Amino acid sequence: MTDQSVISPQREFIVYWLPALVAAGLAALSFMVLGHTPLVRALGLAGAVAGITLTVRRLGGVLAVMGGLALAFSPAFWSQTGGSTSSTLEVIAVLLGIVAVVTVLAVALSKRPVIGVGIGVALFAVLFWLVVGTSQSLRLTTLFTAWVLYLLVDALRTSNPRPDGPPPKPLRLRHTAGLLLLLALGVVNDPLVLLLTPAVALGWSLAQPSVSRGYWLLLVLVAAFGTYTLAETYLNSGWWLYPAAQAEVGGIRVPFMMADGWREGVRWLYLFRLVIEQFTLVGVLLGVLGVARLARWYPPMGVVTMAVYAAYALFGLMYFGKDSAVLLLPLLMTQVIWMTYAAYTLGEWLKKSLHQESGLVRWVAPAAYTLLPALLLLRILGRV
Repeated sequence: MTDQSVISPQREFIVYWLPALVAAGLAALSFMVLGHTPLVRALGLAGAVAGITLTVRRLGGVLAVMGGLALAFSPAFWSQTGGSTSSTLEVIAVLLGIVAVVTVLAVALSKRPVIGVGIGVALFAVLFWLVVGTSQSLRLTTLFTAWVLYLLVDALRTSNPRPDGPPPKPLRLRHTAGLLLLLALGVVNDPLVLLLTPAVALGWSLAQPSVSRGYWLLLVLVAAFGTYTLAETYLNSGWWLYPAAQAEVGGIRVPFMMADGWREGVRWLYLFRLVIEQFTLVGVLLGVLGVARLARWYPPMGVVTMAVYAAYALFGLMYFGKDSAVLLLPLLMTQVIWMTYAAYTLGEWLKKSLHQESGLVRWVAPAAYTLLPALLLLRILGRV
């Protein structure tokens, strides 16, 4: 007789991925119907929503879907919807497919993932500049960032879990070669993805055991290349040493960084208002609660997510471009992770306080968290 309590691997896989598919499907439908977004572009944006949904999947299916939709309906993310049909994303998708095939073949033939990753990144860089040029696709950057965050969090949960979690396991190929490949491709597309490298380095350092020297060497090369292109894109201008205080007084907005921007209090207020505009004050409070609890409940994940947030917050303080909200989407993705964990924490507190592990109590937190993406969607529709 078959034990019905045992879940088959296929069913477990479907159950795990279902919230991401639901969130991505709802987001894509909203992008196309409400945002009048072409199909390919909508699917690319939905892919980023799926990545963030998977990142918080272990906190509960409903909470994960609501977290993904909160990101999708935030003003900065929604600003990427619309536009006319363009062949750029289709071309990039083809390039990624070619790179994926070549990378897999290189890994299989050489039996060394590091070599495969190096060949894949080099091939993508050459094809990207020959075919696409320096497009700095924001949507592609968003997609890469979301999945880097997912792989990073998944690597921590796999190799350095909580004491009450499953036993630690060695990092898999997706946590090493896959993570490095996505990071490198992201840097090739937009040097701002470089700001994720400190978090990746921290994640690999906290892994048990740590990654091999070959991956560290490739990470250093990616960081060096990203540093050069970041400096050329955002620092190499006459604005780097321009007084940030004067820029604020004069209302100057240029797509470059100013060295002393982080010293101006008005820039900190701007960053605070930016997060409020995306998720309301309730979202900010949830984020504070989430990171406070996460730093205590699961320190490795708390440290890594704070590294992402700090890197992009520093960039936001020093960057004076009008598109800063979109460029700071990795910061907002981290905010979603913290908000979702805060909702999870509140749910666990309710169950323990009321001594009920089932029934209506377990749905209180997910139901309350549903109000946030609903409010954001109503705001998009112009009803609030």
